[in-house]
Amino acid sequence: MSLFEDTYRTIDTSVEGIFRDKGSKFIAYAYPFQDEANLKDIIADLKSLHPKARHHCWAYRLTPDRSVFRVNDDGEPSGTAGRPILNVLLSQDITNILVVVVRYFGGTLLGVPGLINAYKTATLEALKEANIMECTVNDVYELTFDCVQMNDVMRVMKDAELNILGQDFDTNCKLQFEIRKLQVNEVLGRLEKIEGIKIAYLRTI
Repeated sequence: MSLFEDTYRTIDTSVEGIFRDKGSKFIAYAYPFQDEANLKDIIADLKSLHPKARHHCWAYRLTPDRSVFRVNDDGEPSGTAGRPILNVLLSQDITNILVVVVRYFGGTLLGVPGLINAYKTATLEALKEANIMECTVNDVYELTFDCVQMNDVMRVMKDAELNILGQDFDTNCKLQFEIRKLQVNEVLGRLEKIEGIKIAYLRTI
């Protein structure tokens, strides 16, 4: 992702697709996916759903800048399963997604080209069913300020149409909100002009 690009493509709900070749069946499951810690549970669920399947191969891409990815051939010849799945995600420029392809062996060997085509096509079939949406890359900040500054702070929030994620108005006022990447300098510039305000960056989503 370039410095000035602040959008990415992902899917909004789980979908599946099927491809058959010479008796083998390839069922692709695509999931919105943001946390690698969930991978084991998803694979375990699919293995219990398909206990007689021979392979459960997968690939995922993570983060808005598409920099994190992993593949797994799960016993298929190296490079014939996980990589073709990933290549579809790369070609369609989708991130924050996991695709698992479950294979039932049909008794006939497909060979390397056949396997690559099967895992690729099953993934494409699943993504045909997906709603691919464009999301903005947003930074999350926390503001700490005196409650007398509330009107000034909320005016900036309203003018910039910012999404407030959380608020705590006890002794000191605290507000968590997200800003689209391209708006960050402008919004922070306005907030910094408010006397006594403290701004802390939390994360990017």
